[in-house]
Amino acid sequence: MMKTRDDMNQDWISTASTLSKALPYLQRYDGAIVVIKLGGHAMGSDDAMESFARDVVLMQQVGVNPVIVHGGGPMINDLLGRLDIKSEFVDGKRVTDEATMEVVEMVLSGRVNKRLVQAINRQGGKAVGLSGKDANLIQCAQTDPKLGLVGTPRIIDTSVLDHLFKADMIPVIAPLGTGRNGETYNINGDTAAGSIASALSADRLLLLTDVAGVKNKDGDVLTELKAAQIKDMIADGTIAGGMIPKTETALDAIADGVRAVVILDGRAPNACLLELFTDHGAGSMIRA
Repeated sequence: MMKTRDDMNQDWISTASTLSKALPYLQRYDGAIVVIKLGGHAMGSDDAMESFARDVVLMQQVGVNPVIVHGGGPMINDLLGRLDIKSEFVDGKRVTDEATMEVVEMVLSGRVNKRLVQAINRQGGKAVGLSGKDANLIQCAQTDPKLGLVGTPRIIDTSVLDHLFKADMIPVIAPLGTGRNGETYNINGDTAAGSIASALSADRLLLLTDVAGVKNKDGDVLTELKAAQIKDMIADGTIAGGMIPKTETALDAIADGVRAVVILDGRAPNACLLELFTDHGAGSMIRA
């Protein structure tokens, strides 16, 4: 059914009202650093990627300094399967041997990183693709010898990010790091994002995933949580499975100076804009 002129006028009035109501939030985040972790499952279709890229460019346009850290687990699994490289697991975690590490680096630094960079650039931004190996951005120690080439960030050198901010460029970072002896380490994407957010004293860390947020025992999303609540919910089993490392990343980031962490559904349209620039927000916000 074709819209009438009155319908279109109402649409424009609604849009103008939304922009007007966003003013306090635009002022609030002017100059702020926001680190966004985009999970592999949250990347979705090409249309979803373009929508995310448009949101990131808009954020920068209104004064935010966005930093994107991405995952790529589904893409890594797909290529490992096609290459017939078998995966071994210890306590549910994939062992990263040299053959697996080659695939991880190929997918994260190549296919996924450049896809994101191109999407942002198509929307008028200036994105630069990096991995944690570039300019010694992320220096790691081995997490556990049983897991092979899996690293835990120890030193974050943000100097390259500072230069990119000054040049109005958007860093897009693959979660890889360098060891003391030049090894390449695979890093959990949430962990990498949390470490970078802490080093930058970011105003917000947004963890975009494939769930709506942290849920209580009744399955309802909790919109705001304190650190103590998170610890209690982990202890009593309310927070379980893949949500545990995300909430633990949030607690570590807050303890290291990040103002707040939000866990939200990256598949939802305009999720980042809803969280930053509206009263409604999105997902679960965790504060100290």
